Amino acid sequence: MNPIKLMVATLALVAGGAWAQSSPVGLWKTIDDETHKEKSYVRISDDGTGHLQGKVEKVLDPSKQDAKCDKCTDDRKGKPIIGMTIFSGAKQDADEQDTWGDTQILKPEEGKLYRLRLKVIDGGKKLQVRGYFGPFFKTQEWIRLE
Repeated sequence: MNPIKLMVATLALVAGGAWAQSSPVGLWKTIDDETHKEKSYVRISDDGTGHLQGKVEKVLDPSKQDAKCDKCTDDRKGKPIIGMTIFSGAKQDADEQDTWGDTQILKPEEGKLYRLRLKVIDGGKKLQVRGYFGPFFKTQEWIRLE
C-alpha cells in the first residue's frame, strides 16, 4: 500500500476511535448513587438526528426482572422497565463536546423525571449522569461496557 494512503487510513482509524470514546453512544453499566451497587445495563444510541436516547437493556437484580414502572405518570405507566426508554432527545452541548443534555431522564423506581446532563469522563471509560431537580442534583457514574 502507498505510504500516504496508509498514513491517511491510520489517522482515520485513530480519529474514529477517539470520537467513539468521547461519545456516550454504547452500552453502560449503571451504578446506584446511594448503594454503589451495579443496577442495570443501559444502551445509549443516536436516534438518527444527532440526538441520543437511552434504553434499559438489562436489570441486574434477579428479583426485579419483571419490574414495571408503576409510579410513572406518562405513557410508560405499568410498562416493563426492561426495554424502556428512560431518556430521548439529548443534544450535544455546543461549548462542551463531551457533554449532552437539554432533555429529561426517568428514574423508573420513583416514576420521576429529572433534567439530564451526560458527560463523558475518564477517557470515555465512564459517563457522568447528572439528574437535576431545581437547583439540586444527584450524580451517578456509569461504566462503559462497549
